[in-house]
Formats: sequence, structure tokens, C-alpha cells
Amino acid sequence: MSEDRADWANSVHREAVRSARSVVVKIGTTALTTPTGMFDAGRLQGLADAIEMRMRAGSDVVIVSSGAIAAGIEPLGLARRPTDLATKQAAASVGQVALVNSWSAAFGHYGRTVGQVLLTAHDISMRVQHTNAARTLDRLRTLHAVGIVNENDTVATNEIRFGDNDRLSALVAHLVGADALILLSDIDGLYDGDPRKATEDRPARFIPEVDGPGDLEGVTAGRGSHLGTGGMVSKLSSALLAADAGVPVLLAAATDAAAALADASVGTVFAPRSERMSARRFWVRHAAEVAGTLTLDDGAVNAVVRQRRSLLVAGITALSGRFYGGDVVELRAQDSTLVARGVVAYDATELGTMLGRSTSDLPAELRRPAVHADDLVAV
Repeated sequence: MSEDRADWANSVHREAVRSARSVVVKIGTTALTTPTGMFDAGRLQGLADAIEMRMRAGSDVVIVSSGAIAAGIEPLGLARRPTDLATKQAAASVGQVALVNSWSAAFGHYGRTVGQVLLTAHDISMRVQHTNAARTLDRLRTLHAVGIVNENDTVATNEIRFGDNDRLSALVAHLVGADALILLSDIDGLYDGDPRKATEDRPARFIPEVDGPGDLEGVTAGRGSHLGTGGMVSKLSSALLAADAGVPVLLAAATDAAAALADASVGTVFAPRSERMSARRFWVRHAAEVAGTLTLDDGAVNAVVRQRRSLLVAGITALSGRFYGGDVVELRAQDSTLVARGVVAYDATELGTMLGRSTSDLPAELRRPAVHADDLVAV
């Protein structure tokens, strides 16, 4: 190992991934398929072997596994990955069976039981379902079963799907209170350009660690392959999402899974924010379904964003959407710039009658903030 490589391989953030007691491992479609796009149970077994070694070392692991649609291609006699929604859902229906059976067989070699948890964006956005999913995954852990999470492609639509399992894995990492997230695919780390298109005149520079926005200057990210839905854009976005929530992230190639899971000596590591975001604030900022919008005057924007104060009714100039007390709404400035999200205290109809009135002019029962500071997250 070169001196430079030894330096970054021993960084404090890699140590956080190495020593994490609770880990979410996301496995991309390309990690489970041949170059022609056929599902490969042998590749899955190799990944299960690496994960087993991590679990034997004392870590709890939740797996977010792509590959359901790819696993359904061959059994359905399809020539290629489908492009229309109905056939994708049909392939996922068949492929989910093959996929979870393969994980069950792989961990069966070690006497472990697996449990499948299928989620949609709607499940994560709704507080009750969000909490139930967390409870299920935690119970699987205490019963010594391996949780296998996937997006429920059989019912997800273009409007409600996560878009890819990279984002889902970031949400799950916070959902289960994981100490680290490891993203495994056909990409061995973050580069400032596509290494497959690099030339001698325009080489792609490998970025071993991302400590902040400055490390991403000049980085261009590409889309995914025809086999999966994720690409570097998706992985970068999801890694930053998890890191923003306080979870260190390692992005590495599935072919380097053993090293990634053993000592985090490969790939790119993303440093987490210094303080872990609470489950409720994370849900408000990243997961909750938005039911409406409140437009704020300049004074209210300053109070909410810079002073971290509650939003009072007097600072709202307009509203849109059909929302109810307890729903999550967006808070926007006069130029429509998104400045925060929060849990609104009033129904849209009730709040609409209060606009333009100062707090002192309202009845006592209506003098509480429209969005309390404890339920508000700047973006």
C-alpha cells in the first residue's frame, strides 16, 4: 500500500465504518447480475459470505438489495430489462421470490434466517408506517434474522417510488439508527469524472474522502446502466443524505466487498455531520410527504432560517395545498426558494382565515406558532 493510500485508509471516518456495530449494506443490481444482465446467484453468495464475516465480527447488518426486476427477466422469458411500468412490476413480482430465496439459501449455509421487508416511498413518508418499519427491522435483529429490504416494485408507481435503492438505503440507515452505510455496486468510488470515459489528456481523479462541499468542486456524476436505476448521481445524492443525518458512508465496488466490510480500506468515505439528526427531524426534512406550502415574508425567513425560531402566523403571506394540523409543509421565501420544512399546527382552511393578522389580534387558542421551532428543519 502506498504512503498516500495508507494515510487515507486510516482516516477517522473509515475507522467509524470499520468499528460500526450496526451497518446497512446496499447492493446494486449490477453487483448481482452478469454482464448480459442475467441474475447471478453465485455473485450473491459471495456477497453473503463477506457480510457473514462482518456479522461474525460483531456487527448487526441490514441489507438493502436491488435486483428483483433483473431476477425476474429470465423466468419470464424476457429478452431484456422491461421499460414499461406494468412489465417491470410483473418482473419484480417474480424476481422478488427468486431474490429472497437466493438470500435465504446463501445465509442458510451459516444457519441464519432472513426476513423480507418491502417498502415504498409512501411507507417512509407516513409517520405510522415509518415507525412500524423501524420496529419490524429492529425485531428481526433481536431475533437474529437478517433483514432484506427492497423497494416494493410490484406496487410502486412513477409517482411514489424512491427512484432507486440508493436513496432507500440512506433512509433505512437512519430508520434503524445504523452507525454506517456501505453502498456496493459496480463503481469503486467517487471520481471527479466518469473513469470509463477518461483519457490521457483528461484523466478521472479518484476522491478517497469527502469531508464537505469543497471536496465535490468540479465533480461531474453520470447516470446508471440499463440494468439498474441508480448511477453516480444517485449514489452521491444518497451518500450526502445519509452523511447529513450523521451516518458515515462508504462507497465501494461489490468486487471489493470483503475489504469494504472488513476494514473499509477501499472506496470513498463520506464524513458525517458532527451531530446526529433526531429521527423526527430527519423524517421531516428527508422522508415525510409534503402536503402543502407556506410562503413567508422576509422577516419570517430570517427568524426561521437564521434564528431557528418558530414560524408565527403573522409571517405567512400565502398558502397552498390541502393540509391538516400535523402534516408536513414546505416553507418558501417570496421568490419561491425553499427555506425549510416543518409540521404545521393548523388546517389549511383555518390558517387561511388568519393570514395578515398579528398574534395579538387572534383569540388565545389560536396564538400558538403555525410551525413550532421543534418541528421545523431548515434546508
